[in-house]
Amino acid sequence: MGATPRVVVVTRPTEYEQLLAVHGTHGQAAFFLDRRGQNVAPVQARHDRREQARQLVLAGIPSAWRRANISRNELDRFLFGPEDVIVAVGQDGLVANVAKYLDGQPVVGINPDREEFEGVLVRHDAKDAAELVSLAAGGSCQVEHRGMVQASTSDGRTLTALNEVFVGHRSHQSARYELAVGDATERQSSSGVVVVSGTGATGWGRSIHLGRRSTLELPLPVERRLAYFVREAWPSVATGTELVEGHVSDVHSLMLTSRMEDGGVVFGDGVEADHLTLGWGEVVTIMPAARTLRLVIG
Repeated sequence: MGATPRVVVVTRPTEYEQLLAVHGTHGQAAFFLDRRGQNVAPVQARHDRREQARQLVLAGIPSAWRRANISRNELDRFLFGPEDVIVAVGQDGLVANVAKYLDGQPVVGINPDREEFEGVLVRHDAKDAAELVSLAAGGSCQVEHRGMVQASTSDGRTLTALNEVFVGHRSHQSARYELAVGDATERQSSSGVVVVSGTGATGWGRSIHLGRRSTLELPLPVERRLAYFVREAWPSVATGTELVEGHVSDVHSLMLTSRMEDGGVVFGDGVEADHLTLGWGEVVTIMPAARTLRLVIG
């Protein structure tokens, strides 16, 4: 007999919770906003909708099952088990936040506020959570295997992301490096390199793609293929601007050799605090990750 399933409910602090953490009480938070011509009521209403969804999810977990209720801030310290079913209650980015810490566990995305969150990754309503969790625990749910991005340094450090990986200078000033994709190489100075998955192609990758009116075919969420974009490459006698976008695959990975004395970083999904450092001469290789996000879709 297998282990009793555990449902791990993940949320992130709401705006209202952050206000209370700073100001202590509802009254003090309301006073703070009022002095700035703002109203606490809509902030609390959004928090209440999230809380109602979270409580509905928790109520739908069978009483005999184990459960954990954690914040996004605890993800890097939480030990996920192979029998876990993850329920992310919040915005789409919360699924990306949790994905890097998983290894095949199914994820159910619950959208607590359809007026606020688009729902690309958090597709389901809280009222459907009980059924979806039961199906996921029994292995009978329909899942979408979404490709991820992996960055590996020459000294063995790794970082995995669902949406994208950024390589550049921590201050977002000019980064100097040598870029290699397949057989092509180029020395560059730019605002950094963004490598996106099919999921990231609906976010930051799409923004870059539209902004430069690119004709590059973006990857689909279920593809292992990635796309890379060099941000604001600077042409000079020493640096070029030919390799500014293209595809990355298992066959053609992207390799970047740092020419930065300090400040070189690699981070994923916009979380700059969780990064790898790159010194002069260090190499980072970016390619499709071996593991995928198992997103429950039905």
